[in-house]
Formats: sequence, structure tokens, C-alpha cells
Amino acid sequence: MIKQYFQQAWAQLRQQPLISGVTVAGTALSIFLIMLVVMMQQVQVEPFAPESNRDRFLHVKWGSITNEAWGDSNSNGPWSAASLKEIYGKLTTPEAVTVYVVYSLPKPVSLPGQPTTAVDVRETDSQFWTVFDFAFTDGKPFDQATFDAGRPVAVITESVARLLFGTTKAVGKEFLLAHAPYRVCGVVKDVSTLAETAYAQVWIPYTSTDQVNNTWENDLMGQMSCTILARDRSDFPAIREEAARRLDEFNKVIGENGYRIINRNRPYDQEKNALTAGANVEPDVTAARWTRFIIFLILLIVPAINLSSMTQSRLRRRVAEIGVRRAFGCTRMELLGQILGENFIVTLLAGVLGLIISLLFAFLLGDTLFVQDWTTALNPPVVDASILIHASTFGWALLFCFVLNLLSTGIPAWRASRMNIVEAINGKAQ
Repeated sequence: MIKQYFQQAWAQLRQQPLISGVTVAGTALSIFLIMLVVMMQQVQVEPFAPESNRDRFLHVKWGSITNEAWGDSNSNGPWSAASLKEIYGKLTTPEAVTVYVVYSLPKPVSLPGQPTTAVDVRETDSQFWTVFDFAFTDGKPFDQATFDAGRPVAVITESVARLLFGTTKAVGKEFLLAHAPYRVCGVVKDVSTLAETAYAQVWIPYTSTDQVNNTWENDLMGQMSCTILARDRSDFPAIREEAARRLDEFNKVIGENGYRIINRNRPYDQEKNALTAGANVEPDVTAARWTRFIIFLILLIVPAINLSSMTQSRLRRRVAEIGVRRAFGCTRMELLGQILGENFIVTLLAGVLGLIISLLFAFLLGDTLFVQDWTTALNPPVVDASILIHASTFGWALLFCFVLNLLSTGIPAWRASRMNIVEAINGKAQ
């Protein structure tokens, strides 16, 4: 049966090349536009190295603080390391918690006596390497003892290693970072800026700088954020409950000085964190999903209306064939299923074309398509297959092809299945 559908679909494409070409092009364009929207969402929530555990992440990126003396006013921004460690660092439910500088910042690197080059640097703790899965090609990350001692060591990317030393085998070699000597302890594969939480080109212990003292509001706020790695996504409610208890305890302590942390239901999962625009507004995940749904609906309905008229035109040429099939016992449901099946094959072929075009577009113009609203990174987004191609990518494409086929073919196919047999054989049915 499926083979017959393919043969019939191919015959229809050859018999009416102009209409078929317009149908395929319209469908491909629709799927292309929809998949661009899907991929722009996927790069924010789908897992890829070194953020392969995104489905188990909870983030505390920002926070707000108020004081009795301020009235209804509050101050917003990143946290201090001390506040994060006191509230979230002592959680027992998750697998690991890492505290790090909220953004990677450009700093100069060089060898002694050589010109400097700016690279993106992120300051982290030792748990950072447990939460994120970097691919080490040489050496290893700095450990807890090195972090506690504040030793000037660094993990660098292969690109930085080649820039400084001409090789990726750089463990033990020294370089200047912001004119201070650092020793390479590990080399990792380059990281795309789309891995916003983990991205940098050089990672160092924040205890090796004065960053831990870069605080404000009585050392409660600073330049830090944290990511919590749950053992399983089902642990999210328990983690949030434990975090809420610790926040209440912390607020009691700082309340003696009039302060109070406003957390706005943090920590957020990956999807909600990707929508975070600032500390003082809680993202509305439901509204964001409805917005995407409306975009998908518009991109499906508009081409479906045009494709429906073309489908009706093709079926008019098959009126006699439909009448003969009905006369020989073909039921209306069988006829409806055949027409939908034949058109779904055409839609699927066009959908595959649209998916391929969208992937090529994303690879070639990723630095424009995936540019972030605001970032301190020096480098444009780098897109590779592991970021864009997921099982869900093909699943969404197949779903949209199926929906578009139903929207564009459903009514014409239903009308064709209900033609009067005698009028259809005589070619008089409309």
C-alpha cells in the first residue's frame, strides 16, 4: 500500500510539474521558517556539550535585595559568592552545585615579551567541572585543594593553546593573564558561545583573583551566579523546597540588619532561565510557549490555504478515477486515506527539503541567527551538528509536515471522497 502511495504521488508530481513545483516550494518554505524558530529555541534548552545535563540544571543567575530603610525599592543583580554558598552551596539534595562569575569577561593573555590578545575568561570554583562536561584533550581541571589555595592555574581551550604555544599539548606551561603569571593545568575542546553558562576560552579559580571581594550591599551581592545539578529532574521540587528553607534561614540572619533577599521562585530550570531578562521580573514560560504556538500556527495556516486550492485543482483532474474506484467498492474512508497518504508523501519530501535548507542556513549564518541580545563574549556563536541536530529536531519537522498535510489536504480530500459516483465517472463532479 505504501509503495502504491509513493508511485501515485510521483505520478502526480510528473503530470503537473508547475503546480507540483509551487506546492513543494511553498511547503519547503513553510517548514524552513518554522524550523528556524524551533532551532532558535533548541539552542537554548536542548543539551549539548559542555551543557549536556541541561535537563537536570537549575539556575540562580540573578537576585534582588531590599532593606527596610528603602521602602518598596530593591536592588537587582548577581550574587556574592558568600551568599550563594550559604544558601545553595550547602544543599544536600542535588548532585553538585557550582558558583562562578556570571559572565565571561575579556582579558589580555600573552607570553612574556609578546603582544597581548584578548580572550574570554570565566572565574569558577572546582565543582564547575562536575556540573559541566568539558572534553579534555590534555591535562585535567583544577581540584578543590588548588581552588582553596587560590593557586594561579588555568584551563584553556585548544584555540588559546595554539595561539600561545603553537600546540594543544600545553599542560605545565606558563602564560600571562591580565599580566599575572598562570600555569596551564588542562586543555579542552573549544566551546560555542551558545553554551552561555559554561562558555569561556580560559577558566581560572575565582580565588586566584580579587573577584570574591567584588561585592556590594554588605557583601550580600556581587558578580556571581550558580548552577545546581540535580540527580534527576524529578528531584526539582525537593531541591526548590530545600533551597526555600535555606533562603528563609538566611533572610532571618540578614534581617537583623534590615536586609531581605527577594528570589522570585528561583532556582529556574533551563527553559525558564533562558527567558530571564533581568533579576526583577520572573519569566512567564506559559506566555512564551503560547507566543511560539501562535507563530507556528500562522506559518502553517497561511501556506495551507494556498496549498489547499492547489490540491483541489489536482483532484479535479482525477474526478473520473475517483468515480471508478468508488464504483468498484472503494469506501470513502479508504479514498480519504489514500489522498491524504499521497499528499503526505509530497509534503514529507518538501518538509525534508525545508529542514535541510534550515540546517544549512543555521550553519552558514549562525553568527547572525543566534546572536545574543547582550553578551560580553568576544566571539560570535559557533554552530555545529551536536548543537542543532537532535532527535527532537526531526520529530518536530515530521509533526509540522503532518499538520500541514492535514490543513492543506483535509478538506479537499473529504470533498473528493463524497463525490457522487455517477457524476464523478462522467467527469461532472465539482
